[in-house]
Amino acid sequence: MLIAADKFKGSLTAVQVAERVTAGLRRVVPDLEVESLPVADGGDGTVAAAVAAGFERREVAVAGPLGQEITAAFAVRADTAVVEMAEASGLQRLPAGVFAPLTASTYGSGELLRAALDAGARTIVFGVGGSATTDGGAGMLSALGARFLDADGEPVAPGGEGLADLASADLSGLDPRLAAVEFILASDVDNPLTGPKGAPAVYGPQKGASPDDVEALDGALAHYAKVLEEAVGAKAAEYAVAPGAGAAGGIGYGALLVGATFRPGIEVMLDVLGFAPALEWADLVITGEGSLDEQTLHGKAPAGVAAAARAKDKEVVAVCGRLALPPEALGRAGIRRAYPLTDAEPDIQKCITEAGPILENVAEQIGRDFLIRTRAGSAG
Repeated sequence: MLIAADKFKGSLTAVQVAERVTAGLRRVVPDLEVESLPVADGGDGTVAAAVAAGFERREVAVAGPLGQEITAAFAVRADTAVVEMAEASGLQRLPAGVFAPLTASTYGSGELLRAALDAGARTIVFGVGGSATTDGGAGMLSALGARFLDADGEPVAPGGEGLADLASADLSGLDPRLAAVEFILASDVDNPLTGPKGAPAVYGPQKGASPDDVEALDGALAHYAKVLEEAVGAKAAEYAVAPGAGAAGGIGYGALLVGATFRPGIEVMLDVLGFAPALEWADLVITGEGSLDEQTLHGKAPAGVAAAARAKDKEVVAVCGRLALPPEALGRAGIRRAYPLTDAEPDIQKCITEAGPILENVAEQIGRDFLIRTRAGSAG
């Protein structure tokens, strides 16, 4: 049995999901062998998943999205580092109820990357998602040695709004160690930087951006890309329309500019976490996340787990808080059956606040549906 589930956002971490599912399964088969491999798709929870898989957690003081000092973590194993931009620049780093779509900065994410370089990383997996920011990665690049100046030769203000005043960009001071590492941009979105499918239009409203803010941010990022094209050449324009450029408020664009390779986040994380060897011995895989919906099918963790498992002819079931996919969509994704908490407890608020005990009950049902049947078949 392999449990490879993502977090239930706002209720359970991926580690807690695995613990609760294990407890429920063992009510049915007390001596069941279970391997837990908490997963993430590059967004918040990525460092926790790496630590659960044996990476060492490192903490460092960095700037939060509003410039306040915070303690953020990254993960290291041998010469590989897993850096999660949400640790430094995520929505969870804002005060409760506060949004700053125009001024939030990714500077702290650049400081996290620099800490990973200081730790001797030769491969950096940069998981991006859950950001509070829409600055095109300008803050991150500034922390790594770039300079973004206004017409008076002064640094532009932090955040996407400040990029409207950008007059010149100088990337010559970037940390030279970046050129010597394998830098992987891990994300579950492939949006370009600007335009109708760009970072401000698609994700800005989630960060508190009004329609006027979205328009201002889109114009500022387009201007930013134009100034960078003047500074570093045509590649700046090419990267602006490349898949992943719009990830996490455009931090993907900044990462591409310094040599990152874009890959779907869940594919990268399954490689890093050692999913393939764990899958070899499993006869059933349990995946899941808080909501199984249309977004799940586009690069989220359960879809990636199911695809990898299906390629090895392994059976997959999923747990979730709520289910918004029909059985045929689940089947196409390689998921035989999904078990939402709402089937066991119709009260949605209870499903959120009491997710752990309810998930144990759901996992017990999975055990009855799959494990007893399998063991009876083996005995016969």
